[in-house]
Amino acid sequence: MRPAKLRMALATGTAAVSLLSFVVASVGSAGGASAVNWAKVQTLSASGPKSMAALVAAAKKEGKLNVIALPPTWANYGALISTFHKKYGITVNSYNPDGSSQDEINAIIADKGRTSAPDVIDVGTNFAITAQQRHLLAPYRVATWSRIPAALKQGQGYWFDDYGGFVAIGCNASVVKNCPTSFAQMLKPGQGYKIGINNNPTASSSALAAVMAAAIASHGSLNNVKPGVDYFSKMNKVGNFVATIAGPSTVQSGATNIVVWWDYLQASEVKALPGYTDKWKVVIPSDAALAEYYTQAISASAPDPAAARLWEEFLYSNQGQNLWLAGMARPVELAYMTAHHLANAKYLAALPPAPASGVQYPTQAQILKAENVVSATWPTEVTSGP
Repeated sequence: MRPAKLRMALATGTAAVSLLSFVVASVGSAGGASAVNWAKVQTLSASGPKSMAALVAAAKKEGKLNVIALPPTWANYGALISTFHKKYGITVNSYNPDGSSQDEINAIIADKGRTSAPDVIDVGTNFAITAQQRHLLAPYRVATWSRIPAALKQGQGYWFDDYGGFVAIGCNASVVKNCPTSFAQMLKPGQGYKIGINNNPTASSSALAAVMAAAIASHGSLNNVKPGVDYFSKMNKVGNFVATIAGPSTVQSGATNIVVWWDYLQASEVKALPGYTDKWKVVIPSDAALAEYYTQAISASAPDPAAARLWEEFLYSNQGQNLWLAGMARPVELAYMTAHHLANAKYLAALPPAPASGVQYPTQAQILKAENVVSATWPTEVTSGP
């Protein structure tokens, strides 16, 4: 979730459900499809037993797909899942929708050999890199591979970025008199601030990004994130920090009135709450503009290897990319699609405006370094809970 790699794609355009399961509508076959070991297929051919038609037939024969940690309102995943089902008639089992990137990796390991094990994951890039190093992922290159900027994918296809956005401050303007527009302002005491991030940064890429952004705003840098930990420690001491998994439910309950989270999720999840369209204000902090991507990968032990590959082909098709765009996330192929007039103009216009300059894009090495620093200091200096 990467260096100048983000610059190209982001600058261009820039009913909670715990289980989504659908009935299989059809089972098909294609010539030679049954003889193919789809767990070993790394890319499709134009025709024959490893073609798209054969993949569709094999995936329908498997009949299901297991996804994990995909809330239906997160980047429009509810629509993505239902559209995939309608298109191919494949059951989609969505497990632990509110889980973290670490939960996804843990599930691949713990559930290996089970029919309910994850087929695919959507994680922060640092978690994908770690999973690859632990030989948990299978290489695969989608048909639109060339549309994905080189810096946004692992060369062999072990992981590839999918959608991204900016760390943003969301505020309930109906209860907060002076909504902060910077990290510095969020440290002011006596403002009635109840500020949360969406998870524990030792287990969540989006929460880690919030700490990295705070470091930038606190005279640290992407190479020195300890000031970000110190920032949240200070916020906690002045009474403004709420150690909870912040999101739509905590906003509705009043447990948090300010959330530091991705801009597209603030727009698609919080502003979508009844009555929050106008009162939930989202800004990219003036003292820290940080952008990242999330990352797709296929489990090496996927119980449904053909369905896993078909899912990725769907996500990286024009249809899939535009569905992410409809969720106000910036899909990885956006630069190509915009240049070739393939991006939905209405969805493109609805994106929260990106900063014109000053955006910082962490490299893989910086993310991994930050992860180590935060893991070592956050539990003792800020909180051991969410």
